[in-house]
Amino acid sequence: MNKLIAKALAGPGRLAHDELVALLRDAPQEELFAAAYELKCRYVGRKVALRGLIEWSNICGKNCYYCGIRSGNPSVHRYRLSEDEVLECARWTCEQRYGSLVLQGGEVESEEHTVFIEGLLRKIHAFAGEELGVTLSLGEQSEETYRRWLAAGAHRYLLRIESSSPEFYAQLHPASHSFNRRLECLRTLKRLGYQMGSGVMIGLPGQTYDHLAGDLEFFRREDCDMIGMGPYIPHAQTPLGKGIELTPQYKARQLELGLRMIAVCRLYLHNVNIASTTALQALREDGRELGFLAGANVAMPNVTGQKYRPDYELYPNKPCTAESAALCCACFDSRVKAIGEEIAWGRRNDPPHFQADAHNP
Repeated sequence: MNKLIAKALAGPGRLAHDELVALLRDAPQEELFAAAYELKCRYVGRKVALRGLIEWSNICGKNCYYCGIRSGNPSVHRYRLSEDEVLECARWTCEQRYGSLVLQGGEVESEEHTVFIEGLLRKIHAFAGEELGVTLSLGEQSEETYRRWLAAGAHRYLLRIESSSPEFYAQLHPASHSFNRRLECLRTLKRLGYQMGSGVMIGLPGQTYDHLAGDLEFFRREDCDMIGMGPYIPHAQTPLGKGIELTPQYKARQLELGLRMIAVCRLYLHNVNIASTTALQALREDGRELGFLAGANVAMPNVTGQKYRPDYELYPNKPCTAESAALCCACFDSRVKAIGEEIAWGRRNDPPHFQADAHNP
């Protein structure tokens, strides 16, 4: 394992598929996480980049088998923030010097939806300018829509592939959901000049180490700038989550695999931004901090109004649904300091990988 880790530290993309599998499956945790953390510090220092997360709507046209807000779940109370409510969240994010925000919602394709987001972006840009990084996570759209949102002020786009294996992807989605279309959307985003991010769920039923190693190779092959992935947490109101018990043993296994994936991703890709997701915290109170110590460098505290948070339930027991944005901010700052890191206040923190590509087109 020392030889594999040394090989990984020597440069990005050095590991073969079977070597990725070996690190994911067999590497001693302490050794693996320490190496990934060393590499993270090499590129971005002991700093955490913040993205204020605005979950603006849980209305979704997709019916993915794992998702709590899938269109086929009749128990979800659907909502959509008004323009004023979104802008209030965005202004608060600016005032708190987060440096970036994420506008996330269910996947909807319509001209009305495109125009609404376009208008929001222009108004956010009017008061925040280029100093505030804006990430969209709004699913599959047409090239024209992506172009319009980029022109209106978006900088980044996160579109999780969920699994890079077309065969495994098909097991997670209805037949109407196209792997090829999702892939083409990612390539379109990259071609248009977005800072492009993707990600997968970790620890899905039927998922193998070969699948996960293939996902890491996919991120490199598609030249991703940002990685947003987290452990799978089953939702009882979904086809995939029925019958799975959240036992302490299950949660510990999912957490370990999620942290291992972060660490090996850092060792394989080096200079991308990697999120430490809320799902890690849902499995263990300090899960998000463990993610930073395993090589992640981005966090997305929720800045959505409290009354809407319980309705954006992608998975059960989602942390911080009852806390205010201000309380979350203060709590998170103290947690980061407790592990020897600091928040990079007031900075966009664009991915080093994107900056490198910009200088080497």
